[in-house]
Amino acid sequence: MKKLFFLFLLASSFANAQTSDGSYTQPPKAIADMLLAKAPPAVSVDDKGKWMVLSESNSYPSVEELAQPELKIAGMRINPANYAPSRQNFINNIYLKDLAAGKEYKISGLPSPLFAGSVSWSPDYKQFAFTQTLKDKVDLYVVDIATQKARKLNKTPLNLIGGAAYQWVDGQTLIYRSTLKPASAAPPKPLMPKGPTMQENFGKAIPRPTFQDLIKSPYDEELFAFFGTSQLIRNKGGVETKIGEPGIYNSVSVSPDKKYLLVRQLQKPFSYSVPAGGFPTLVTIRDLNGKIVKELANLPSAETAPSGNDNVQNVPRGFDWRDDMAATVYWASPLDSGLIKNKMDYHDAVYALNAPFTGEAQLLFKTKLRYRSVNWGNAQLALINEGLTGKQTTTMSRWNPTTGDIEKLQERNTTDAYTSMGFPVGENNAWGRDVLKTIDNGSKLLFNNTTGSSPKGDLPFLASFDLNTKKSEILWRSNENYFEYVVKVLDADRLTLITRKESEKEVPNFWLKDLKARIADRMLTKFDNPYPQMEGVSKEKIKYKRADGVDLTGDLYLPKGYDKNRDGKLPVFIWAYPAEYNSAADAAQVRGSEHRFTMINWGSTIYYVTQGYAVLNNAEMPIVATGKDKKPNDNFIDQLTMNAEAAVHVLDSIGVGDPNRMSVGGHSYGAFMTANLLAHTKLFRAGIARSGAYNRTLTPFGFQNEDRTYWQDPELYNKMSPFMYADSIKTPILLVHGEMDDNTGTFPIQSERMFNAIKGNGGTVKFLSLPYEAHGYRGKENILHMLNEQYQWLEKYVKHAEPKSELKKGF
Repeated sequence: MKKLFFLFLLASSFANAQTSDGSYTQPPKAIADMLLAKAPPAVSVDDKGKWMVLSESNSYPSVEELAQPELKIAGMRINPANYAPSRQNFINNIYLKDLAAGKEYKISGLPSPLFAGSVSWSPDYKQFAFTQTLKDKVDLYVVDIATQKARKLNKTPLNLIGGAAYQWVDGQTLIYRSTLKPASAAPPKPLMPKGPTMQENFGKAIPRPTFQDLIKSPYDEELFAFFGTSQLIRNKGGVETKIGEPGIYNSVSVSPDKKYLLVRQLQKPFSYSVPAGGFPTLVTIRDLNGKIVKELANLPSAETAPSGNDNVQNVPRGFDWRDDMAATVYWASPLDSGLIKNKMDYHDAVYALNAPFTGEAQLLFKTKLRYRSVNWGNAQLALINEGLTGKQTTTMSRWNPTTGDIEKLQERNTTDAYTSMGFPVGENNAWGRDVLKTIDNGSKLLFNNTTGSSPKGDLPFLASFDLNTKKSEILWRSNENYFEYVVKVLDADRLTLITRKESEKEVPNFWLKDLKARIADRMLTKFDNPYPQMEGVSKEKIKYKRADGVDLTGDLYLPKGYDKNRDGKLPVFIWAYPAEYNSAADAAQVRGSEHRFTMINWGSTIYYVTQGYAVLNNAEMPIVATGKDKKPNDNFIDQLTMNAEAAVHVLDSIGVGDPNRMSVGGHSYGAFMTANLLAHTKLFRAGIARSGAYNRTLTPFGFQNEDRTYWQDPELYNKMSPFMYADSIKTPILLVHGEMDDNTGTFPIQSERMFNAIKGNGGTVKFLSLPYEAHGYRGKENILHMLNEQYQWLEKYVKHAEPKSELKKGF
């Protein structure tokens, strides 16, 4: 039996050998079928739990679709033919379901073919809207729930560049941004530029991250101004009315009483160092005709923002409407000049200004940490959230807007998953705004924790929180044999809920619960398993320790029909992503659930369990600060090594993983991890590193959660950079990168230079550059080819690797 098990796998491994002409290849059929399987629909339910909107999406576009022209300017990727983002995942089918009757309805009047996006319910839940993206324009459609009919609403095409597509004002009115000219009228690129591109700085420190797709020339500035400029439109019952003059509108928000607009408008000069969201910005309050009622701020470019966690620009920030008042705008301002190192009793202050906005702003409260957000409730209740990223701490306080009293409710580490309360449950107030829902005569709040981390794994829960005793009571929690969480609270007083329930063998489906009536749960959907190839595969969350005692976990997948006593130890593929912690206790907490159904996407490693590999997915790689005055990355390599050693040891000790046939991989920071492990250990036979950054001197103003700059600690940057140890990487490594990576820090040159460094030092390396791909991969042919390259790499260097005793010197 053992021979038959592996003979089958051996035969399949040679059926998909790569072509030598550089053309696209296919992985084994099981892998291809899983990638292209139709995923269950996305769902959205109205406020009464009567109607459900179900939307289906295409799996992956062709590379030819990705190859269509696009502009990369101001941190955005723009389709130059239709004023829309160039890379979108469209919905290709939408339909309705009457949840009480269990009957599904087709929607008439939908455009065909459907390329929908930005689905949003109207405030009264009698309609929903969506955008339809065509080759040369974007339209707005509205679907009437009662008649199940769709109709086109706009007369002028929408402009989706740089902001939300649209927003509802009321059940009959929407606001959106429209185009001024056809896209074909964009300024042509001159063969002869006006002059060279110049950037200057006059003695002022401007430490910015390595953003991608920035403005690089005067011509880019022209293009951004052309595509970014739009006209605000108010559409009521299909009648369009212009709001004010055209401008480059970054965001528009309607006041709760529907009488004012809070507008952020981008200004020149456009920056060559930060994306559009950091351009100079005029923040104003306007009436519904577009007339400026109050200028709130004229913000400078974010180029002047200081580097470092918890440092902010020394300007007002976070302008928004209070949800509990008719028309009151609020914002935060730093009291420490934006520098958290400045010793202050309070670091931020929050102010408000009431309509008609002619008086002086009033101080609402101050925060001892950096202000984060407010959850508005009523005249006696709001929740203040503040925290520090660098110290990984957060605080939630109760604030009485009438008396000004503040009482701390909870202080916790952001990395302490066990003490997380989740998010407060809300309800719509008289203005249709989502505010805190109180129960038991206003003495308690409801919190929905959709993760519910615990020593037994993730067990989501719904809890009440007593504002007086500061104690929580769990009202409902997921069964330990399932992963189930609350999607929507339909009735907080009756505790009527909609949940999403799944297990390792059961596809996620939606259920109706009535906790107080204690009637049987009612199944609302019945989606099928899209991955029959995974039937019989075992999944288990394994627990183990690293050398210093920190507890670790990982999700172990074993092939269908595998028996360790009969078949022996398997080749292993470990996939991971490092995370930083200030607390060893937090790092040791159990995260994730073995009872989650495995959903497959382009980046998944689970494919390879169907090819005879043991797969350890989400293998924990915590990097922990070893003292109060230490930072996690101070001994990054040592801790990374301990994590990897622990994973290899546990798989060997439980008899499923062959220690001589171990491989490791990761994406982005996981790729950085992979290259470091191959540079500093001999634990693995091969590695796969996708879209990583390997030379940290190219991200000199910080990376991930590291806020020290290269000049503050060059030794740290050099020691953490696997590029500096390329001469030590003799373990075969497959480098993969999208040639149009858009992620901060992971420029394609990182993989190009890493390949050349390893090659130049005699290592075994292959570099796969995927045409037209960004940081996440989308093109069907590219992904299938990548999956096959990964498969062939594992087959050659891991599964069928020669015994270590026979390895050539230096391998």
